[in-house]
Amino acid sequence: MAELNQTVASRLAARYTKVAGIVRELAAPLSDEQFWAKPFPFGNSFGHLVLHLTGNLNYYIGAQIAGTGYVRDRPQEFAATARPSKESVLKAFDEAVEMAVRTIRSQSAEEWSAAYSGAGADAQDRFGIVLSCATHLHHHIGQMMYLGFELKRAT
Repeated sequence: MAELNQTVASRLAARYTKVAGIVRELAAPLSDEQFWAKPFPFGNSFGHLVLHLTGNLNYYIGAQIAGTGYVRDRPQEFAATARPSKESVLKAFDEAVEMAVRTIRSQSAEEWSAAYSGAGADAQDRFGIVLSCATHLHHHIGQMMYLGFELKRAT
């Protein structure tokens, strides 16, 4: 069982690290202005998606598993009018991913199946929410790719 636990933790941690790198790669060519631009009359800016992913990880993994005390304001992740620098937003995202990776690596075999509850989550255990957060990251990466394509096309 210890070997399976180590494999699960290792693979999930690697996936989170890889996804963070993809977000950084997609953000790299964007100026601060483009980072906050909304090229479509619907949807979000790249920056708001990063704020959302940061809040998602900090709440579902940080507050609910790691006990960080993070308090989430989900609507503000999409409605924030402040425009911090791209680098500061990405730094906060990187820190959220690092916290998630540390938390993932710290889980024992028994803790993976511990009951889980969080506002808006349908996961029943810790493994379920960590997996759900990983798929959520991938979902928004797809949106970020399209935003990047459109912003490049528009210039």
